[in-house]
Amino acid sequence: MDIHDVSDTPQYVQVLLDQQAKLRDAQAHKGQRPARTARAQVILEFQLNLMASRGKVTAGGQQTSFIRSSFVPPPYPPCVVSLSDLKKTMINDLLLETHHRGTYLLVRSVTPQDRMTAVMAIVEDEKGDVLMVQLYHQGDDEDGGAEDILVEGMVLILKEPYLKLMSDGNYGLRVDHLSDVVFLSANDERIPSSWKRESAGQNTALAWKTKGNSYSKKSAYRSAIEWYNRRYDAALSDVESAMTTATVGGKPAEKALFRKAEALYSLERYRECCEVLKELCLAYPDNTSAKTQLTRAVSRLAEQTNGRYPFKQLHAETARLRPPLLDHATYIGPVSVQAAGPRGRGLFTTRAVKAGELLFCEKAFAHAFVDKEEGRGFDTTMLIDLENGGTMGAQSDLINMTVRKLYQNPSLIPIITSLHRDSYQPVDATEVDGQPVVDTFLIRRIIALNSFGCPLSTLTSHRQRQRQPNPTPEKEEDGDGGGGDSGVFHSCGLWPTASLINHSCAGTNARRAFVGDLLVARATRDLAPHTELTWWYQPPGPDNYAQRREKLQRNWGFVCDCAMCEDEQGTSKASLDKRRGLAAGLGAYLSSLGQGPHQKGGGGESGDAVAARIEAVLGAMAATYSRPASEVPRLAVWEAMQGALMTALGMRAGHRQEVQPRRVVKLLLAALGSLGYVIEGGVSGTMVVRQWGLLVDGVMGCWMLLRDAYCLAAPELVVPAEGYARTAYRMVFGEDETFETYGEA
Repeated sequence: MDIHDVSDTPQYVQVLLDQQAKLRDAQAHKGQRPARTARAQVILEFQLNLMASRGKVTAGGQQTSFIRSSFVPPPYPPCVVSLSDLKKTMINDLLLETHHRGTYLLVRSVTPQDRMTAVMAIVEDEKGDVLMVQLYHQGDDEDGGAEDILVEGMVLILKEPYLKLMSDGNYGLRVDHLSDVVFLSANDERIPSSWKRESAGQNTALAWKTKGNSYSKKSAYRSAIEWYNRRYDAALSDVESAMTTATVGGKPAEKALFRKAEALYSLERYRECCEVLKELCLAYPDNTSAKTQLTRAVSRLAEQTNGRYPFKQLHAETARLRPPLLDHATYIGPVSVQAAGPRGRGLFTTRAVKAGELLFCEKAFAHAFVDKEEGRGFDTTMLIDLENGGTMGAQSDLINMTVRKLYQNPSLIPIITSLHRDSYQPVDATEVDGQPVVDTFLIRRIIALNSFGCPLSTLTSHRQRQRQPNPTPEKEEDGDGGGGDSGVFHSCGLWPTASLINHSCAGTNARRAFVGDLLVARATRDLAPHTELTWWYQPPGPDNYAQRREKLQRNWGFVCDCAMCEDEQGTSKASLDKRRGLAAGLGAYLSSLGQGPHQKGGGGESGDAVAARIEAVLGAMAATYSRPASEVPRLAVWEAMQGALMTALGMRAGHRQEVQPRRVVKLLLAALGSLGYVIEGGVSGTMVVRQWGLLVDGVMGCWMLLRDAYCLAAPELVVPAEGYARTAYRMVFGEDETFETYGEA
């Protein structure tokens, strides 16, 4: 959702077609023995490419932006056979485009590693034959984070090796599943005596923390996070085991308690973390770090319990942190998971909910950030998946992060594997040889169906659009995101609770906003208990029904049957043509208004005459709809009114038309009415919103214009109008602490 889909973009369609041709060519060689290349030549070519990739520098040392490509091969399952039941094979026995089931390959790296979308090196078997190996999902290369994954001389076992014809015409070993590769420690008895090397260090929690500290000192924050986050499950298990014997004077060991608290915090088990830290503070009252950590854990527990967040502080943290990973907790409010009939599972309200109320605030399970700030430079990837098309952005990184996090913390696997996966059938095994089995292609499918594109923050994105009023679809900050605007984003994340919400065009009743890696979901209308929540996967537009239908079918495998889709499908071509013609005529008329005398239309018309003409055209457009706007929002009318309100009525500062204030109010109320808002009163005296309509881009501005118009037309309605504007702001941006800053760039 809100991912930059390039499947239909002409400049990228050819890339997809070329990749399809390469796949067909590769499949034509299936089962063949590859032509062997001399060992020295294979190594030399790799080293030359390595030197070229590491020697790339930019003019003047400035950062530049790179677009990589990552191809997802046809899915294949991970090996679920114990290594003891596999038979050794050799490089010379391997066949092209074949998964050599029931075998394993013992190899040693004979070159340093290179890194593109995979960790690559040349490896040899015991006979000295060589091949390139590509290890996917093995870590992040930012700031050297992947430098020591395949050091020269490292010995590894590849389970059920897959020999692949690569896109450049060469061939090599591809490993997509983490459990399909076994890295051998220096003293492993399976290493031939001629390959023995000194130990490269121990894989302990302390070693991981030390590694994280070293990257943090170099400001390599993503790499630091990668090392800090390694195997909290294992760390917690090790500490709990040690605590049964590690005591000092009858008390649990101080360091053991502290490490247990750290592991619980990282697993977001804040209540248990607080209990451990309280015990630590009582047993060791001089431990100031424990007191600091207890304050931090108590704050997270409060957020998790009551859903109160310091949003201004969150915005400040988001502006400062790169990547914007916030130290805050997930809050799940008045919602629960229930069966949703043919839609599978869904998220439902557990009680009555008011418009603008917080439904949940969820921290991303994984979050991949592309920093596109001016002057920083950025890397982004075109992910080529022949089953799901092509996307541009950080989805490849998101897959990597999710796969690694699940592999390192298997207790979290059910959270992700329970999400919608369409028809993909994973293997039954959950572990082999004591290691978790994480099906990379299952995770890829889940992320394709459940991930969200996201801005740095929805508020930041909105302000960028104010500075750039006519963004192109290629730009990341091309909309507010938030479940309904036209934005596409290169950054993305996986929020398991949010992904349970199903789609509707007309019936959408929830809205998402982003602050860093937090997703804030609020109700966009009053909801009764046990109401299913819905929001947009593909936002509706006044004339995009066919495109919307096709993308929903292609990306998520369903056809929307909401009232709006039924109405659009049932509207005659004559009515659609008439609607488009009226909209085009109105647009041309509005464009002509700025060409006449000051404060007048193109023909010297008064402001009220202009407004009357606009009202007549909008009335004719409304007549092309067969159902009331309260049932089927009239997006074509809304879009036409946006131009009318901003151009003809001249509500922008310093350019006001001579229009009666009450007429302005009438047009603004009609604009909201076209989206399905049912407003009682609103002209003078009282105003009550009986039904909230679609929360599309521009509604916030409409409410603010209405508030300003009331200053002249009906001062008694300024306060209620501002109250509704604040509620709309809360829905759009996830909070209203920054409401007073609306309009700031």
